[in-house]
Amino acid sequence: MATRQSMDDLLQRCENALRCAQEQYNEGGKQEHYNDIEYTNAMQGLEDAYNDLATMAHSANAQQREELHRMRLQLQQYQNNMTLQDH
Repeated sequence: MATRQSMDDLLQRCENALRCAQEQYNEGGKQEHYNDIEYTNAMQGLEDAYNDLATMAHSANAQQREELHRMRLQLQQYQNNMTLQDH
């Protein structure tokens, strides 16, 4: 079973990745191709967080897996939005 602290740390990293992605998504809509590096870094942060969630799910209990699944859906939604944005 994953410890509460490790779950909290992971979820905080995911929230940080989502926050960064949201900022870059908004900026990407305004500036188009002028912030490519930051935009790409935000997408990489989402991917890293997604992979960390998948790893943590292997040692999580049912309740923790449900929480990880909800976060994974949020990460995927932002990944899709960023991929589809005309950037």
